[in-house]
Amino acid sequence: MTIASLRRSPQYLPRPLAKLTVGIRREDPSRIWERRCPVTPDEVAQLVQHLDVNVLIQDCDRRVFSVDQFIKAGAKLHPTLEPAHIVLGIKETPLNELVTSPVSAPGLRSGPSIPRTHLMFSHTTKGQPYNMELLSRFLGSNDTSLPRLIDYELLVGKDDKRTVGFGWFAGVAGVLESLSALAHAHLELGVASPFLHTPRPHTHPSIPSLRSALRSIGQNIADNGTPKALGPFVIGLTGSGNVTQGCLSILDELPIVNVDVKDLPALVSNPATDFHKIYLVHALPKDYLTRSDGGQYSRDDYYKNPAMYHSDFDTKIAPYLTLFLNGVGWLPSFPRLMTNEQLATALTRAAEVGRARFGVVGDISCDVEGGLEFLPRASTLSDPFFKHRPSSLPSHLPSVTIMSVDILPSSLPLDASQHFCGVLMPYLRALIDEYHGRPGSREHLEALNVATIARNGELQGKHRGLAAHVERWQASRAAEIASKAGVAETSLRKKRVLMLGSGMVAGPAVQEICKRSDVEIIVAGNVRSETEDLTRKFSNAKAAYLDVHDVAEMARLIQGADVVISLLPVPFHPAIAELCIQHRKHLVTASYISPAMRALHERAQSADVLLLNEIGLDPGIDHCSALSLLAQLQRDKKRVISFTSFCGGLPAPDCADVPLGYKFSWSPRGVLNAALNEAQFKLDGKEIKISGDNLLQEYFPDIPISHVLKLEGLANRDSLPYAETYGLGKLENLQTVLRGTLRYPGFADLMHAFKIIGLLDTETSIHLRDWRDLARVSLEKRIGEQIGSDRRSFLSALSTVMSAERAESALGALDWLGLTPENILSKTSLATPLKPQAPIELFTSVLAHKLKYNPGERDMVVLSHEIVAQPSLPSIDSATEVHTSSLVAYGNSEASAMARCVGLPVAFAALEVLYGNVQVRGVHGPTDRGLYGAVLDGLQGAGLEMKESVRKGPGMERVLAEGLNARRVAL
Repeated sequence: MTIASLRRSPQYLPRPLAKLTVGIRREDPSRIWERRCPVTPDEVAQLVQHLDVNVLIQDCDRRVFSVDQFIKAGAKLHPTLEPAHIVLGIKETPLNELVTSPVSAPGLRSGPSIPRTHLMFSHTTKGQPYNMELLSRFLGSNDTSLPRLIDYELLVGKDDKRTVGFGWFAGVAGVLESLSALAHAHLELGVASPFLHTPRPHTHPSIPSLRSALRSIGQNIADNGTPKALGPFVIGLTGSGNVTQGCLSILDELPIVNVDVKDLPALVSNPATDFHKIYLVHALPKDYLTRSDGGQYSRDDYYKNPAMYHSDFDTKIAPYLTLFLNGVGWLPSFPRLMTNEQLATALTRAAEVGRARFGVVGDISCDVEGGLEFLPRASTLSDPFFKHRPSSLPSHLPSVTIMSVDILPSSLPLDASQHFCGVLMPYLRALIDEYHGRPGSREHLEALNVATIARNGELQGKHRGLAAHVERWQASRAAEIASKAGVAETSLRKKRVLMLGSGMVAGPAVQEICKRSDVEIIVAGNVRSETEDLTRKFSNAKAAYLDVHDVAEMARLIQGADVVISLLPVPFHPAIAELCIQHRKHLVTASYISPAMRALHERAQSADVLLLNEIGLDPGIDHCSALSLLAQLQRDKKRVISFTSFCGGLPAPDCADVPLGYKFSWSPRGVLNAALNEAQFKLDGKEIKISGDNLLQEYFPDIPISHVLKLEGLANRDSLPYAETYGLGKLENLQTVLRGTLRYPGFADLMHAFKIIGLLDTETSIHLRDWRDLARVSLEKRIGEQIGSDRRSFLSALSTVMSAERAESALGALDWLGLTPENILSKTSLATPLKPQAPIELFTSVLAHKLKYNPGERDMVVLSHEIVAQPSLPSIDSATEVHTSSLVAYGNSEASAMARCVGLPVAFAALEVLYGNVQVRGVHGPTDRGLYGAVLDGLQGAGLEMKESVRKGPGMERVLAEGLNARRVAL
């Protein structure tokens, strides 16, 4: 019987199969260039003959391997692959062809069914809106019959590098397509180059054939040279991964001479340059990335502190290139390789260097508006390159020819499929073993689990954050259906969030919540301009005026909400919580749980209300990240010996040259209050208590968490209860439990001097006629004597309460702040208060005014956990491990780092509560595993991912103990 007649015969449909069945999909018919296949006929024969597996294949005449080849290898045709337990494809499955129903278990013709598994590049991992419907097909509350979704892109080895992919082939094809685009661009300049004869990848049957054709072009260049009218041919290449290796491999067929970045200016300007060569500059990050403070590039530092770096590619490299091949990826938290503004700089300098410089870009990474901000779209194999000029580009500068095909490996279907099949098979065999209940490769099974996006109807691991993207799609779809049915969209009841407060950290929270089209937010505050600024950009946000003392209006707003967020000062929270309990509404705050709030626990439980606190930065992200790391250690059967955590919001180093080395990105009063709190902790085996009076004297002079930043630390409140909160074990079995606050060196000493002067006094009140009297009058109250209103008298009085050295330091800072007698160098433009106030209130006003962030200045958040652990059952050779989890974030033009690190966790937590994903009730912090996992996933998607590492040896506790003891001895 012929294959054609077999296709027409109804007998080719197999009966229910007893064997495990693997199905090979056809690719989406609309993808006309997609000819790749995940498994070759040779491997199908291996599956059928040696693993006793049935293989089904869908009919497709476009596939690089014919159906005849698969049939001869032992596969059977099937139109839907419905009997298959494991379904393999390359790109995402068309929705109308996706089979989600369970299938009979292997070895059974009827009876119990089990979920099937789909493997593909699903393009869902970043929440891509166009594929959320696909992802939704794998999700359903506790529906264990739904299939498992595994994404090839997430399969990684022990080194965390991708193991299954087509990057190398993208590099090969990208070079050829870019050289073809280059030749066309040069024709437009009136010059024919040897690369006119560059073969396009799909026109040859295999890579060896393409190599032969390019080698002929290379020989022609070696013999006859390149056109002198275009100057030396210089190709620039970035990246070091598989894409770049593919580029380098195919470029070897040309007469390549490798050059360094520093040699480029001389190369293109030297009349003696050899035109019988192609010059290649392989630019690595060290060649074009520079620290903003002028420091040198360090790979470890770059990945820890990406915001500290900027790219000089536009000036050091781009102007000298004939063709630029981009093979490096990009993430939002990292600097772009070139911005739109830098493109203008590059083109301006290129015009000065010579003709045909930086006119053609092959963006093989194809990250739209990513590392190359000026890349507007992907191109296609049918139309591989286009000319583009960003609207921001000055009119006198030329456009750029761009090759940005996003499916380059598809043009090399034979070689790409053979490679892909080879690296996929170990995972497929492990998956087959798992279905059979046989012990398979542990390494590959663990990798498959990590690469699983959805299973049993639920999102898995770090992919739980995709729930919000799916919900947004579902809400949009519901609105569309309602609109088509003639129902006004406004009639659909949106979930409602009420935000109380519109201060420094509100912006990122409002923006994140407004991404959900099924949610509306009301921002209520007593500063109309702030609430209106926060809401005017969003169609699902409204501003409301609220006087916090108007209980009736606050109750009305709370009654109309589903979830309440309070960003008001801590003293207001218990009263707000009372109203939330009364109206049965959940509450979310970023503040510590106060005794008054904790007292509401049982009442909130009885009312089925969650009062969620401590979900900002510190507290908040610190809790979430610590609990996540500790949970992993528990799974690894590790016992915690010491827990140390430090966090701080600071100015970026280039903005910190001010008194205290500090600027305010959150409540100034909160910072001053924190300097008055007592602290308790355990350090290096000893329990230590520091009174509020001594906190600024008994500090840690060196916190060894960074090779770049010199930091000191203050103990933060009572750390001891966290032994229980975090499940660290009994306190007596722990060497260290310490939570602290980070500051730049000198903060504690200077703040203590301010405290001695009386500027942190909360008990007395003073009346000012001039801000220059504040320090003098505060000190008068402190010592009970009058001080002359001249500068010398004030300095003399200072010297009676502190050392001469400290007095000089304090005087310099007070001069800068405009708070000293006879000060003419720095005046405070604030109006003096009409009524008497406590010194701390007056000092807060001055600090908020003088130590605010100016336009263009950045803040920084540093968070670091250190957990010392060892195996629960230690053996002779089991060494102590030091696990660290850290975050360094910088503010940007849109929001401060502090606003993002407080506002975003609040938003992610509020949304989890809003959508019913948090079941606990009463007064809690973010200790629920589902909640802190979702918050961390959301932060990762926002570029605020905690970076984890592990090393052998002791932790930092000995350094901290020695530093603290030294301070105590000095006192």
